[in-house]
Amino acid sequence: MPDVPKFVMANSPHSPVLVVVSGPPGSGKSTLAHALAAEIGVPAIVRDEIKQGMVQAATDRVTDYDDLNIPVLHAFFGVLTLLARAGVSVVAEAAFQDKLWRPGLTALAEFAEIRVIHCTAPQSVLHERIAHRVGSDPHRQAHNDQGLLAAIAAGGQPVGAFVPVNMDVAELAVDTTDGYQPGLKAITQFATQPAQGKA
Repeated sequence: MPDVPKFVMANSPHSPVLVVVSGPPGSGKSTLAHALAAEIGVPAIVRDEIKQGMVQAATDRVTDYDDLNIPVLHAFFGVLTLLARAGVSVVAEAAFQDKLWRPGLTALAEFAEIRVIHCTAPQSVLHERIAHRVGSDPHRQAHNDQGLLAAIAAGGQPVGAFVPVNMDVAELAVDTTDGYQPGLKAITQFATQPAQGKA
């Protein structure tokens, strides 16, 4: 039987690990979160998928679904809190900036060891990915990708103004421009080995 990565806790063998995959839109967070969760064998809790589920239950509309963002935020952190209190390790992914991540994660630190993965890629790559998914993924109608693209086309740099989550927890920067640097094996080790601090 092959070695299966296990979460190893630095402080308490009874606390779950919450691996946060963060970064600006188009930085490859969802893809990495699903790959990492599958590698480790834990659930991936993805903010955009929660919103897409809410949109499917909402009334059809011509306008965007931005009014669901706050209920999605509460549902996302509610699910993470429920799982952490139950002792479930997870990979959590969202394009939240520090002002949204930190309050929720600070509360979760009571129940879980938090590790943060910061996904990065050049602006041009982020913009290209956002444009591609608008045209190829019908579920993206739940999100305001068109508005993001319009802001970029108007010369704005909404992705460049992204403020990453900043906490005193173990961190790892991952360049997703072409695959993962460091690779998935190293990312898995970061997620599953005792925390060593910021990487």
